Amino acid sequence: MTTKRDYYEILGVEKNVTSAELKKAYRKLALKFHPDHNKSADAEEKFKEINEAYQVLSDENKRKTYDQFGHAAFSGAGGMGSNPFAGGARSGPFTYTYSSSGGDNPFGGFDFGDPFEIFESIFGGGFSRAAQRPRYSLRVEFMEAVKGVTKEVEIDGKKRKIKIPAGASDGTRIRFDEFDITLDVAPHPDFQREGYDVYLDVEIPITLVVLGGTKQIKTLDGQLNLRVRPGTQSHTMVRLRGEGIRHIRGGGRGDLFVRIKVVVPEKISREQKKLFEQLKELEK
Repeated sequence: MTTKRDYYEILGVEKNVTSAELKKAYRKLALKFHPDHNKSADAEEKFKEINEAYQVLSDENKRKTYDQFGHAAFSGAGGMGSNPFAGGARSGPFTYTYSSSGGDNPFGGFDFGDPFEIFESIFGGGFSRAAQRPRYSLRVEFMEAVKGVTKEVEIDGKKRKIKIPAGASDGTRIRFDEFDITLDVAPHPDFQREGYDVYLDVEIPITLVVLGGTKQIKTLDGQLNLRVRPGTQSHTMVRLRGEGIRHIRGGGRGDLFVRIKVVVPEKISREQKKLFEQLKELEK
């Protein structure tokens, strides 16, 4: 009998991990062990294991079930009837479906899907386990992936024009008749991407958060005046709807999340110190 590793251990996280932390850990491992990037003999098996763990732990109901019953909740082997979850069907790697004619199976309807499809649904692209084809990696800048761009590259001695669709992400695969291109998107010094949402840290002087006003910030489309309300606290997150990345399939855009960081001056003049002392007296 093969003993399965703990899902939390596979993803390198604690049991109290948040959804955001879980996704971050998954992204890191999935990109590390995806067979397109990792040519080691056990990369594909590790990739499948990572995806199986993530699909359970990222689903609130499945996670609760796993925390209570462990792997037994999703095992089709019942032995001498001792497994309360026996009676399920298994078809293909990581495709599990459980049903109960009486409708009393709390795990009915769980479907673990294909790990390569999970990867595609989260990161975009067209990853699959189709017949092996020549694969090439293409490095693009962050904004080129966001806006879309056409790159001219030389493959097998021939110049090719590669059209990168707007909204493409790191790991996106572009299929051609003879080969596949996998995108390697460079990080941006200011923007951080999560799906189609973008995060940006903005430093604001203490006077602005006390008095209120506007701060000019950068967005994916240029400059924008961000309104800062009086009394805004450091690390407040401001959501700008529709200012994120355009969806690679269909319409719509993600959001831009601006995290305000209040800058406290390390050194102040004598006059500034006097003013702060006056403020301190008023606060008593």
